[in-house]
Amino acid sequence: MNVDRIDLAEAFLVHRGAKMAGLGESPDCVRVVHRFTPGLYIRECHMLAGHMVISKIHKTEHPFVISQGRCSVYSENGGVEHLSAPHTGITQPGTRRVIAVHEDTIWTTFHPTEKTDPVEIERDIIEPHENPVLAGLKELT
Repeated sequence: MNVDRIDLAEAFLVHRGAKMAGLGESPDCVRVVHRFTPGLYIRECHMLAGHMVISKIHKTEHPFVISQGRCSVYSENGGVEHLSAPHTGITQPGTRRVIAVHEDTIWTTFHPTEKTDPVEIERDIIEPHENPVLAGLKELT
């Protein structure tokens, strides 16, 4: 069983009552606005202060912009970063993040695609992942 720190954090948060989002869904503390231009999908995530958000695993390299707010971000490859708006960064393939939202934050990602269905796009840009810790807990119940 390959378990990383983010799997452990996610299992802890779920144990404490947090809800996991499925395909095409977002957690209750995140409102997602989908925008499209020819050849580009823009995913604008509005995250509420005081919450923890765990991202899915990204398949693609793509830019992101924080246009409002302040948060602390942990990833296995980057450690902890304290980010404030305005901030522009690049997400690398394989990235998964734990985000502690200190102020209401708007985090926007940009993905080249001709598709306009967010669920279809997510299949292209998100790596399927089953948390082995949560899978083990399900087996116990």
